[in-house]
Amino acid sequence: MTSRNWVKLFFNTLVLGALVTIIVGFIVRWNEFAPLFADFNILEILSVMLWLIGVGMIFSLLSQAGFFAYLTVHRFGLGIFRSAKLWNAVQVILLAFVLFDLIYLRYDAFAKEGESILRYVLPALVILAVGLIVAFLKMKQTNKEAFIPALFFIVVATILEWVPVLRVNEESWFFLMLFPLLACNAYQLLVLHKLNQKSQEERKRFQERKAATAQSLKTKKQKGN
Repeated sequence: MTSRNWVKLFFNTLVLGALVTIIVGFIVRWNEFAPLFADFNILEILSVMLWLIGVGMIFSLLSQAGFFAYLTVHRFGLGIFRSAKLWNAVQVILLAFVLFDLIYLRYDAFAKEGESILRYVLPALVILAVGLIVAFLKMKQTNKEAFIPALFFIVVATILEWVPVLRVNEESWFFLMLFPLLACNAYQLLVLHKLNQKSQEERKRFQERKAATAQSLKTKKQKGN
């Protein structure tokens, strides 16, 4: 990927994280922020928005760090197992293990006596559903081999990036962090191959211009002689 496209990916993901956090933030904490709108307190509303933008950008940076970490891990996995099918099988096992931990460990740590496990299963199902949708879209845009890696990244990377809030188990932060992470992870995954293709085309045009310039200079030199 060219540096220009990398910068474009970075800032687009940063903006996406901020926008999603603003929307989710006002929804999940509406009881807290509703009086500001009722009183039409513009300064306080703007102050809250700026705070949410900052938080969203932090979530976006965490998502981007996770994304590039996974790209590295994916390359190592392919190199170690020397087979895409075997590496995909390992990813499926790890994915199932992480989903089980997300449900069981949270239920064991935070569930009150008599509380249904369904509350702890639903977030895992939401992440899995988003992962399946994004993986399907990635597969349709590229090839069928991309399905498992895409599903693994959306599910496992999102959960690992989500760990700081999972430990606290604060409900408002629980959703405030989850949806920006899902949005940023999905965006990066779905746009990566497009930016790589665009980068290849830009390099090709650059090489063509370079060759044309060199040929032009060579022609002028020959005419001068």
